[in-house]
Amino acid sequence: MSIGIIIMGLLIGFMVGLTGVGGAAMLTPILILLGINPSIAVGTDLFYNSITKLFGSIQHYRQKTIDLKLVQYLAIGSIPSAIFAVGMLHLFDTYFHNQEQIIKHALGYVLILVAIATLIKTFMKKKMEWNRWQLIPLKEKRMLTITIGAVLGFIVGITSIGSGSLFALVMLYLYRMSPSQLVGTDIAHAFLLVTAAGLMHAGIGNVDYLLTINLLLGSIPGVLFGSTLSSKLPAKPLRTVMALMILFSGIKLI
Repeated sequence: MSIGIIIMGLLIGFMVGLTGVGGAAMLTPILILLGINPSIAVGTDLFYNSITKLFGSIQHYRQKTIDLKLVQYLAIGSIPSAIFAVGMLHLFDTYFHNQEQIIKHALGYVLILVAIATLIKTFMKKKMEWNRWQLIPLKEKRMLTITIGAVLGFIVGITSIGSGSLFALVMLYLYRMSPSQLVGTDIAHAFLLVTAAGLMHAGIGNVDYLLTINLLLGSIPGVLFGSTLSSKLPAKPLRTVMALMILFSGIKLI
């Protein structure tokens, strides 16, 4: 039991509840900067995220705010791709012993991408909400959806980052749905994706279970408290600050 890790989980959970910005984009780089092995940081974050997304998925399923067909198409691409990414990382480590360097550099670039995606979603949401792509039926976008799932799933498998923020940006632009349905669909798909990738990392010993428990002890009350305050504080400035923090973290890891 580590008080420092619990407090860190509390702060990250609080910021996630307050801003809606992905916890993985904050947690994984912090764990690495604290000296935790990058592969352990990624595997632990995925496992931790799987547990937190489970509760969110159950709630949205009860509320009927999940587009199950869209989740299915995204998962067809993302889950095999994430599993392949984790397997490839392990293979590279076996033969070239460069897994940690690959993860750190990939993390840096993906964090910059997530920061940009967060800023776009914060300041250009209204411009992205209605466009011709949204008028095309989902069945006609099936292959495109599966391909997007595969590309972003690969990124999540290597870095643990993007299961929420990057997929949410794509959903916002390409698919026509209500805000609550977008959030519910994003969380439900993210649960399937991070669970598959997390189990792969667990299978090769990249999950610190005690660290996961400590983070959960802090983050669950943190998310609840942050969510309570979110309606009382301005969202745009907070999200902008978080995006800039994620951007600097990414630059530092490259």
